[in-house]
Amino acid sequence: MDGVLSQEEITALLQNGGDMPGAAPDASASGGTQVTAEERDTIGEIANISMGTAATTLFSLVNHKVDISTPVVDMATWDDIVNQYERPCVFIRIAYTVGLDGSNLLVLKEQDVKVITDLMMGGDGMNTEGELGELHLSAISEAMNQMMGSAATSLSSMLDKTIDISPPEANLIDLKDSLDEKEIDEFLAGDFIKISFKMEIGDLVDSTIMQLYPISFAKEMCESVKSNMTKDVQSTPSAPAPQPQAAPPQQAAPQQPMMQAAPQQPMMGQPMMPGAQMPMMPGQMPMMGQPVNVQQAQFQSFSGDFNPAIFQKENIDLIMDVPLEVTVELGRTTKSIQEILDFAPGTIIELDKIAGEPIDVLVNGKYVAKGEVVVIEESFGVRITEIIK
Repeated sequence: MDGVLSQEEITALLQNGGDMPGAAPDASASGGTQVTAEERDTIGEIANISMGTAATTLFSLVNHKVDISTPVVDMATWDDIVNQYERPCVFIRIAYTVGLDGSNLLVLKEQDVKVITDLMMGGDGMNTEGELGELHLSAISEAMNQMMGSAATSLSSMLDKTIDISPPEANLIDLKDSLDEKEIDEFLAGDFIKISFKMEIGDLVDSTIMQLYPISFAKEMCESVKSNMTKDVQSTPSAPAPQPQAAPPQQAAPQQPMMQAAPQQPMMGQPMMPGAQMPMMPGQMPMMGQPVNVQQAQFQSFSGDFNPAIFQKENIDLIMDVPLEVTVELGRTTKSIQEILDFAPGTIIELDKIAGEPIDVLVNGKYVAKGEVVVIEESFGVRITEIIK
């Protein structure tokens, strides 16, 4: 090889628009199934702004510090998600109804959802035992509705148009066994955009969440950003070019005005006359001794009685419709394994409660009240006698 192109290679270059024979085709020219580096940067910026706003909203719901890291944008297939992510997990579909046409999936780990929902209901984030039920899915859907609603508001400002979403739908998915391809067929058609975030909630959660976008929907958002930037550039007025001016005709030089006598300043060592002021040059600071209007700064006093119940009250309206499980506990006891194996119909188990003593009322496993058993039309009930603070 002497580095000189043959006539056949030159002809091939001209026919292929400048590509060498055998070179890989451009991703943007292959039917639009891939994204360019510029589009990846745009998608990452959109996700960064959206999740930054969503993190602020999540902080107000759980009353814990929330950190969501800078997103990492990759291309992925469904097999990549199945092999890399923990099972089972919670899929939350966010559909755009105004401004954008499409939807995306937010993928959270099951344990993370349990912690978030427990914090939303006033817990300490440690009540995560048991299976994930409708209560958890309902609560996380409401949380995502608030988070992605605020993210849509930020996206509206970025794209300069109204954007709205429908209420998110949350489902517990095992990725392989219980996957309903009809529900998410648009993501299973081939490659899609995977955006990974590292999420930290205080000392309780240190995990990874994912956001999945169909390529067509991601490209639509990139085009909206590009169109908005172009509109902003066109609307910016440009400075007019200076026009050449003809030389003015020569005129007689105007008569110079008479110089005014400068105010007489006292010579060194001579006292100033009463009421006289020193002249100030342009840009000169006022001399010491001149009256200046000074006001003392006033600050709001801080009270030491911090009451977290005030902040709880501001957020409790967000979860008023979330159902809670109420349990009435007659009493407890401790038995050995041998005693439990000896259980049979008719066995009497003695509890730690005395007859007539108030029974315990628990809400989601939390001890909240005491009460007494009553009968209402052949059904048992509980009359609350005391609220536990």
